[in-house]
Amino acid sequence: MTSATASGDFARVRRIVKTDEFSSVFRLRPVQRTAHFVLYARPTELPNARLGVVAAKRFAPRAATRNTIKRVTREIFRCSSLTNVDCIVRLSKPVNTKAGPATTAQLKRELRLEILRLFAPVRLLVTDGAEAL
Repeated sequence: MTSATASGDFARVRRIVKTDEFSSVFRLRPVQRTAHFVLYARPTELPNARLGVVAAKRFAPRAATRNTIKRVTREIFRCSSLTNVDCIVRLSKPVNTKAGPATTAQLKRELRLEILRLFAPVRLLVTDGAEAL
């Protein structure tokens, strides 16, 4: 799988990395909200979908928790069949405290379910927004 558009990779072309790219997506209204996350999405002319994840330390004080959030989000994004869209997933409410455990199986399950709910309307945006580009 050397192709950057292969569905199983997370190459640099599938990431939002520059500040101005993040800003251009953040200027839009959120597409979807869940208990802990907000999803911003913007149709693009690129041949592949791109993802950015923002997990602030004030909402997830432990690095292990923030890394878990990023890992789960990237895994779900890789498995989705999105094209021509920039997505940013932002943690908007605390998921745990510094006093509790960093990650648990239950926390991972809950995060996975929330993130799956986030990406459901993006598929609709991509299919409906394709004619707009």
